[in-house]
Amino acid sequence: MPHSRAMGGGLFELRPRGREGIGRALYCFVVGQKVIILHAFVKKTQQTSEHELKIARKRMKEVQNV
Repeated sequence: MPHSRAMGGGLFELRPRGREGIGRALYCFVVGQKVIILHAFVKKTQQTSEHELKIARKRMKEVQNV
């Protein structure tokens, strides 16, 4: 799998691995080529939960409206 992938709607996912398990960091780009990390968590299931995606999407709307 790639280290990063698009999740749709301008949301992207970093896919690092560490001692504690498989981590995820959801991020987006804003005007001026800035990268904003919206949400990070340790993944416990095969699929990224909808709850985690909702948190990131809500935060993405907040930073894009500033």
